[in-house]
Amino acid sequence: MNILVLHGINLNMFGKRDPAQYGTATLAEIDQQLQTLGADLDADVACFQSNCEGAMVERIHQAHTDGTDALLINAGAWTHYSYGIRDALAILTIPIIEVHMSNIHAREAFRHESVLAPIVRGQICGFGVDSYLLGLRAAITLVDSASG
Repeated sequence: MNILVLHGINLNMFGKRDPAQYGTATLAEIDQQLQTLGADLDADVACFQSNCEGAMVERIHQAHTDGTDALLINAGAWTHYSYGIRDALAILTIPIIEVHMSNIHAREAFRHESVLAPIVRGQICGFGVDSYLLGLRAAITLVDSASG
């Protein structure tokens, strides 16, 4: 099973950026935890981060044909306004899980809206790194239930 994890704009700054909201884990540490859990659950986890919206869209397009079975995405600020990323994700026929380290619904009003939410299977937010780990477990469960 192949799971793709996409990290959006500014998320390369985890560990440095607003620890009160995002904790102190770095992106590399989050990726390592995801890959370790994936291996424990018999899934290969590939991680990709970009601050360039076009590069993110290109990676989503690649997932359409590269054997990706499910996708986790924390699009960062793009969550709230990127119709380009939303449209790229909508092309996929695999389960998509939206994750956020902070509870976007308890923050500034502009963060309450996710343009991705209507096209993803579910949204997990507010649990720090565990949001990613819970999202990975959900994605694996969805793939297993569809194939079994």
